[in-house]
Amino acid sequence: MSFFKEFKEFATKGNVIDLAVGVIIGAAFGKIVSSLVDNIFMPILGILTGKVDFKEKFFQLDYSKGTAETLEAAKTAGIPVVSYGIFIQNCIDFIIMAFCIFLLVKFINRLTRKKEEAPAPAAPPAPTTEEKLLMEIRDVLKSK
Repeated sequence: MSFFKEFKEFATKGNVIDLAVGVIIGAAFGKIVSSLVDNIFMPILGILTGKVDFKEKFFQLDYSKGTAETLEAAKTAGIPVVSYGIFIQNCIDFIIMAFCIFLLVKFINRLTRKKEEAPAPAAPPAPTTEEKLLMEIRDVLKSK
């Protein structure tokens, strides 16, 4: 029975729950960034590069089964290809996702810094001349 109790304590610790929430939010964030890349950035990049669709870029390795015009046709015919366009697409996805995460972490750090930088308590006022004189008298009496 102690095994299940120990597991329950482990699973309900704050760090495990925080990790689970982070993974779920990260997966959702990944979908958002993938959509941003696929639906916004890649069409713009395609127009800038002469309407090139990176997903369809490939290099055919074997011509014994014929020549494929599209990547889908090559896969259907069982022709071995190097799909470098998908690799380029995934690299662009990674760069944009890393940049978005960088911006998110930078924003969160800025928020936490503002909380930590609470105004310091005001310094006590400088002693008056009368207080200075009393302190000097006190010090002289202590030294005797």
